Amino acid sequence: MKAVEFQTVEPIAPDAPNTVATGLPLAGLLALAMAGFITILTEALPAGLLTQISKDLAVSESLVGQLVTIYAIGSLLAAIPLVAATRGWRRRPLLQTAIGGFFIVNTITALSDNYALTMVARFFAGVFAGLLWALLAGFASRMVADSLRGRAIAIAMIGTPLALSLGIPLGTLLASWIGWRFTFGVMSLLTLILLVWVQSAVPDFAGKAASNELRVDKVFGMPGVKAILGVTFAFVLAHTILYTYIAPFLAPTGMSDRIDLVLFVFGVMAFVGTWVIGVGIDRWSRRLVLLSVVLFILASVVLGAWNLNPAVIFISVGVWGLAFGGVPTLFQAASANATGEAADVGQALMVTVWNLAIAGGGALGGFLLDTYGASSLPWALLPFLLLAGFMAWRASTHGFPASA
Repeated sequence: MKAVEFQTVEPIAPDAPNTVATGLPLAGLLALAMAGFITILTEALPAGLLTQISKDLAVSESLVGQLVTIYAIGSLLAAIPLVAATRGWRRRPLLQTAIGGFFIVNTITALSDNYALTMVARFFAGVFAGLLWALLAGFASRMVADSLRGRAIAIAMIGTPLALSLGIPLGTLLASWIGWRFTFGVMSLLTLILLVWVQSAVPDFAGKAASNELRVDKVFGMPGVKAILGVTFAFVLAHTILYTYIAPFLAPTGMSDRIDLVLFVFGVMAFVGTWVIGVGIDRWSRRLVLLSVVLFILASVVLGAWNLNPAVIFISVGVWGLAFGGVPTLFQAASANATGEAADVGQALMVTVWNLAIAGGGALGGFLLDTYGASSLPWALLPFLLLAGFMAWRASTHGFPASA
């Protein structure tokens, strides 16, 4: 899953009149949500198709897992430099460039018979994702009046929980009917439709002056930022280790043909978690961060101890989804609060750390799978989750303050 940018809103350029809506421009905001939906689907779908892709490309499942890793590497390498390099570009053409990139890389993925070529396509998919996630929240906030920014960003970000709850399970199910290649082809078709949608419904805005950007090292040194990024890294790394290799983890239970249902349970509970966080974040953000870590620890222990019981697996995956669903919002809000006027740079750092964790989780999970087997995966999460909980608990003055 990727972090997004909460940019400060600047005056609309003179050449872009009448672009701020008096209400919520749902058509444009839902187009942004669709962009996020396609991005998350492109990133995470290989986790549900591990066995199919492994057989088709004649490589191991752990190597197929690196399709997620290389995607994340592309994002973490691209986020900060691309945000800086394109800061002065007009926003809609830049957004369409990122979206168009997904058409190219998903089409290549659908057609490629070569593992190396597929890896290259996935790397550039991550590059385009790093750019796109740095645009969405800022776009949404500039499309509406100040009093509607929060609601606009919430609508624009709804593509993420929808991708987790519906897109990935349905994509996995669709691939079981028509094959994984045609599923990636369907995503390419959706991308073409989205390009037209953005052109017709999303307004254009001028870029920002480079002089408005604070240095990354100064933002990294702000109180609380290191703690927020550390908690994010440890939590997302733990999540990725298991989520990427959920298919081989389920295989010993005879649930290989029910991956879509397991991912659906995870996604629905992630959607519920997103809603719960949205309701309570203004009053209980610190408590919700700590609760999310505790719930994930409990789910990991149960999955490790009773990994052959389908009923227990479904319940534990649901708890895991509940714990994970709201943390992107919690971490992004904490970053925005800690960095203030430099929130755009803070979110670029968040994109980088988030994807570094995904890359590390995919690589470490693949090593554990090959070396110790899938049953080792839930236990491997515990050190990282305990570290995340400890760092969040310690950051009671800045980062995750006790007053929040």
